[in-house]
Amino acid sequence: MSEKECETVNLEEQKMSSEAIQIETEEADEDQDVEHTQEISVDVITNPDTLLLEENSAEPTSEDQRQQDDINKQGSENKIISSNDVGNSTATVKILLMPERHMITVAFTIGLTILDLKKHFSFEMRVPYDIIQITLDEKNVNDDQTLMDIGVQPHGMIQFEMSSLDPENYPMRPVKPQQEYNMPDVITVRVQTEADTYQDVVVEIERATQGKAFLGGYRHKLTNAEYHHAAIQTVPKKRPDRGIEMFSRDTQTVKPSKNQAQQCSRNAATQMRKIGCFVSNMEDKLISPGTYITAEEYHSKRLRAVITLQSYVRRWLAKCFTDSLRQAKEQRLAWLENEKRRKKEEKEKQIRDEYQRRMNPETKGDFDLLYNALKKWRIEEEEHINVTLSGAERKAALCALLEQETQFISSIERHRMAAATRNQEKAIKAFLNKCAEPKKWRAFDGKVTEMDTQFTIKAKELRDLYSSITQAHFTKDERLDVLLTLKHTVKEHKCKLAQEIVDLADREMDLLMRGMKKSNLEGLRKRISTLFLQYIKTPEFNPQVSRHLRVPRDPADLKKNIYLCRGCNEYQSSTNFSLKTNESAVGICRRCMELDNEARRREDFSLYKNILRCLRDTEAESSPGAKVTYLLQDQDLRYLVDFLWGAQSALSGWKDLHDLQFVRWEKHLDWSPWNCILLTKDEAAAHIKLENIEKAYDLVVIRNVKQKHTLARKYFSQIPAMAECLHGAEIQPAALSNLLVSKPITEATK
Repeated sequence: MSEKECETVNLEEQKMSSEAIQIETEEADEDQDVEHTQEISVDVITNPDTLLLEENSAEPTSEDQRQQDDINKQGSENKIISSNDVGNSTATVKILLMPERHMITVAFTIGLTILDLKKHFSFEMRVPYDIIQITLDEKNVNDDQTLMDIGVQPHGMIQFEMSSLDPENYPMRPVKPQQEYNMPDVITVRVQTEADTYQDVVVEIERATQGKAFLGGYRHKLTNAEYHHAAIQTVPKKRPDRGIEMFSRDTQTVKPSKNQAQQCSRNAATQMRKIGCFVSNMEDKLISPGTYITAEEYHSKRLRAVITLQSYVRRWLAKCFTDSLRQAKEQRLAWLENEKRRKKEEKEKQIRDEYQRRMNPETKGDFDLLYNALKKWRIEEEEHINVTLSGAERKAALCALLEQETQFISSIERHRMAAATRNQEKAIKAFLNKCAEPKKWRAFDGKVTEMDTQFTIKAKELRDLYSSITQAHFTKDERLDVLLTLKHTVKEHKCKLAQEIVDLADREMDLLMRGMKKSNLEGLRKRISTLFLQYIKTPEFNPQVSRHLRVPRDPADLKKNIYLCRGCNEYQSSTNFSLKTNESAVGICRRCMELDNEARRREDFSLYKNILRCLRDTEAESSPGAKVTYLLQDQDLRYLVDFLWGAQSALSGWKDLHDLQFVRWEKHLDWSPWNCILLTKDEAAAHIKLENIEKAYDLVVIRNVKQKHTLARKYFSQIPAMAECLHGAEIQPAALSNLLVSKPITEATK
């Protein structure tokens, strides 16, 4: 064979090998989509006749297997391989994981055993190798068999099925997720150059920066197998620049030819009748001229049309305006109805709350309300007796009235004792909860951190034990468990109090075992709970309680801030005295003041407290730095309401204190007794919206308000705490004299 003929044969064999590469590449792509292969490896198999590029993720077809067998057969004929070289040769091993059917492809030496293959996959999938079962064609494969014993040829291919003997604990699944295969940058390819000569060629692989383009292909009509054109990594040759800017490009699509006739322009003429020429008039039309319209008529017609349009538009705008007014009126009426309903509900709620306070008094304010109502009732009855009776009958009626008042006072005191008992239980629970609270502090980000210490934990245990002791619905066994826990808790400290609690607990346990009734044990249980509460309040047993005790444990601290009460002649702490703003010395204690109020004056300051609280809330929102409202007390506000403003609105004269409140006279200045006005809630909301007071109110109203401000300055100037605030708002005496009313003030009587 000549040299030219040998070259032709080699070219044909290379062409056949390239077609095999194309077929195997496309089958590998299809198998990758179906089987979800986890790895893709590329082996380059060379022989004297062909160069084969194989993707391990693809399953070989029968045609591919025959080509592989032919290649192996030719390779064995052309080249002699020693037994040692054959054992070190590699083969493509495909593992199908059951039952999920994941495909794993590896290159494995055919001289190694199946046990080595199991250990390799045991390390990769993190499962013991002794639970791995490998089968071939549904038959188990022994661990001592090699791939050569099974029949795998060098550079050949085989597929096993791998399953787990313990699928619940050790399922067969790939450890690593599916990743893109990274092909090596450089590979070595052995190419046959002559009949018995081979040459190793180093091939450098470039990384594609974008996905492989679809370049078309072919489809088999019988098997529907698709064959795609392969993309190459060779940079396309750049076309020479011809210097002509092109705005179109050639494509592979051939446009079909199209014939279309075009009408060219031609000359036209009109033929008239004449001698020797006849023209038919069958299709002629008679055109007559219309009415002639002048410019003035045309513009007048347009003007009438515009006026018509404007009239309709104005009618529509007027209708929209009236609808908006009607809607606003309906909303206003609905708002007034809601406000009326709201005020009625507030009044009813106020009456219900006051009735509830009288029927079930709990606080000091509730009992003040009862004594104030008793005072009003007694005054009314005395007036009625003085008007209707005289002489001995009057004295008898007054004696009966006094007896009835005494019964009412006795009933009120019984309610006070019951409320004191309930409040004492609530106070004990609140005290124990406060002692058992964890330490709290706020961080820079606003979050509150809580921490329990050994003292707070101890306080919680004592609180829970006290709650169990005072529980009256326990069974006999549960009560015995509680008493036993109490004994173990108290026995930690050796003292007289602890020994007494233990003795009482033993006595109750003995009585419970003897079958004593619960009603007969109430006194004993009361003694146990009282002594245990005293035990809890002892700082040596409960260190957390020392922070909340009113009476200090150190006798030296009792000498500080101690004053003598002029009413009961007892020395008490300064916290038990209530000082007025205009007092300079300590008077009587709070308890003596309450007794004096209940016995003689019987005043109720709850309404004044509500007005003061509402005033402080309003000023805190508008002016957080104001301090005058916090210097006032209930007696000061009572003086302002009753003596200065006559307990009625400055504008309407409304006398219900539930509806009255104080607001600023001049809203750009802070509230003070000399910059205020007493109005109802609706009047106060309207007063705040005023911009100019001089234009809104009459001169008589302004002078009356200024006069009350002057009297307030004179009264509160005696208070040292308000001297600084009054000094900044002091006005000139000349201007002050102009505001005073010269006529005398007379009090109206009914």
